[in-house]
Amino acid sequence: MKSSHSTFDQVQIVGKLADLKEEHYRNTLALCTLIELLVDKGLFTREEIAAKANEIDQIMVYPPYPMV
Repeated sequence: MKSSHSTFDQVQIVGKLADLKEEHYRNTLALCTLIELLVDKGLFTREEIAAKANEIDQIMVYPPYPMV
């Protein structure tokens, strides 16, 4: 029985996944840094940021990624 993906294709998929994980980490780090700076400077409280995140989450019509 032949696989629909060659070994090379599978290696490429794994590589792309690793790249996405690295990009996700960098984006999360940047976002956390910005939040910390905003809170440290007294521009927003953590509670205000959490409330706004919850508000935006509630208006999302569809999840941003497929739910399995």
